Amino acid sequence: MLFSKETYISRRARLVELMKDEHGIIVLPGNNPSPCNYPNNAYAPLRQDSTFLYYCGLEREGLVLVIDLDAGREVLYGDDIDIDDIIWYGSVDSVATMAAGAGIAGTAPMSHLEDVCRQARGMKRPIHFLPPYRFDTKVMLMDLLGLHPGKEQEEAVSMPLRMAVIEMRSVKEPQEIEELERAGRIGYLMHTTAMSLVKPGVTEKYIGGVVDGIAISHGSMPSFPTIFTQHGEIMHGGPSPAPLEAGRLALCDAGAETLNNYCSDNTRTMPVSGRYTTRQREIYDIVVECHDHTLQVAKPGVKWMDVHLSVCRLMATRLKELGLMRGDVDEAVAAGAHAMFLPHGLGHMMGMDVHDMEGLGQRYLGYDNEVQPSTQFGLSSLRLGRRLQEGFVVTDEPGIYFIPALIDDWRKSGHCAEWLDFDRLETYKDFGGIRIEDDILITADGCRYITGEQDRIPYRADDVEAYMQEASIN
Repeated sequence: MLFSKETYISRRARLVELMKDEHGIIVLPGNNPSPCNYPNNAYAPLRQDSTFLYYCGLEREGLVLVIDLDAGREVLYGDDIDIDDIIWYGSVDSVATMAAGAGIAGTAPMSHLEDVCRQARGMKRPIHFLPPYRFDTKVMLMDLLGLHPGKEQEEAVSMPLRMAVIEMRSVKEPQEIEELERAGRIGYLMHTTAMSLVKPGVTEKYIGGVVDGIAISHGSMPSFPTIFTQHGEIMHGGPSPAPLEAGRLALCDAGAETLNNYCSDNTRTMPVSGRYTTRQREIYDIVVECHDHTLQVAKPGVKWMDVHLSVCRLMATRLKELGLMRGDVDEAVAAGAHAMFLPHGLGHMMGMDVHDMEGLGQRYLGYDNEVQPSTQFGLSSLRLGRRLQEGFVVTDEPGIYFIPALIDDWRKSGHCAEWLDFDRLETYKDFGGIRIEDDILITADGCRYITGEQDRIPYRADDVEAYMQEASIN
C-alpha cells in the first residue's frame, strides 16, 4: 500500500462529506489485466485505476469499492485467488486482509455486487459512478446497471461524484508531492541519458527504447508512450527506425511513473550535431523565454488561461522580431494567428495520471463557470483554463512548430494572413519543432519546479550543448 491506512480512511470520509447532500451508493471499480494479443498475454504491469488507487491504495485486479451514502457503510468486493493462481503468480493477501489494510470494514465476493446494484435499482436509489474508459468496465456497468456502453452510460455518470473527486485530487497532499518529486528524479535520468546518446547515426528507436528502460527499471513504467523524433512538428511522433541526421533537431517527450503510480512529464529538444545552428537557436531561445515567463507569472488565483495567453503574446512578439509574424501582437493573438506555431495549450494537470483526471471530462476538470473553454484553433486544446490553486501540479510546455501541412492550409485559405509572413514561413518547412516542458508545483506565493536543482534537466541552449559535449567526451 502506498500511504498509511489513515490516509485512505480520511480521503473516503472527505469524499462522503462532499457528497453529503446525495443519496444512494458510490461504485468505484478497479482495473483488470488488459490482454495484448490473446487472453493470457496481458499488458504488464497491471495499471490500477487512479481514482480507485486514490481512495483504496490497492493494486490487485478484480476489486470494486462500494460506499453506501445512506448507511455509512463501505464494502470491498472481490474474489480470493485459488490454488491455480498461486501456482502461476504466487500468494497474495485475501480480500479481507487487503480491505483491513485500507481501513474498509466490509468485504464480499464479486457475485454479491450484482445483488446490491439490483436492489438499489429496484428501490430507485441513485448509483454514482465515474466515466468508464475500459471496455470490460463498460460491460460490467452494463450488466450491473442495465446501461448500454456509450451514450446511456455517459449520461448516467454522477456529476456530484465527478466534481467531488476533481476537487480532492486536484490539490496534492505533501506525500503526493514527494512521489511526484520521485517521478521527476526518474525523468531526469531518462532525459539526460537521451542527451548523452544523441548523435548522428543512432536510431530514434534505440534512444526511445533506452529511455523506456530507465522508466521501467527505476519505477513502474513510462507515464505515457515515449515521443522521440526528429519530426518535432508532429505532436505525438513516436520513435521510428530512422537514424539521427546531422544538423537536425531531436525532440524527446517522456516521463516515468513511480512504483506508486505518480507521474513525471518533461520535454527537451536537442541538436543532433551537438550544437544548435543560428536559426535553431533563434527559435529555441524564444521557447526558453516563454518557458521561464510561466515560472514568473503562475501563482494561486491567476487563471491558467491568462498565463497561456501571456506566453502567446510574448511568443508572437519575438516571432515578429524574426519577421515570421507582423502587425499588432494583441490583435494577432486574439485572432489565433500564433497557433500556427503553438497549436496546443501551455500545460495540463499532473498527478497519478500524466494528464491528471482528464478521463473525468476536460470541461469539468480544467474549466468552471468563470472560465469557459474556447473553440478557437489552438486555444481549444488548452486543457486547463481555471484559476490556479496552491497544491496544483501542472506542466509548463511552450513550443514552436513549423508544420508544412498547416502552413499550406492557412496560406491557401488566407487564414490570419494579416499577421503571418507566409513567404518567410516557406523557408522553415524543414525546421521541425521545439518544445521545452517541466512539471511545476503551485506554491503559496508562486510556483517552483517539482524537482530540486540537482535533478534539473538542462534546457537552456548553452547548458544542453555543454551537457552533450561532456557526455560525448565521457
